[in-house]
Amino acid sequence: MKRSKITIDYDEEADVLYLSFGDPVKAVTEEMGDIGIRINENTSEIVGVTIINFLKNLKKKNEPIELSV
Repeated sequence: MKRSKITIDYDEEADVLYLSFGDPVKAVTEEMGDIGIRINENTSEIVGVTIINFLKNLKKKNEPIELSV
């Protein structure tokens, strides 16, 4: 299935980045540490990604960070 859009949301207070692929659909989340992969139960397609401690983890790499959402 072709996805026509990617939605990016960032919750600064919780330091969580949300990526959604296409229109919202019911999904289950498979957690892998600070990353959650959202999977459509009917098609097994990845429909989103959630990254917890997004900026905290990036700053550990000592690289400049600029986030504009």
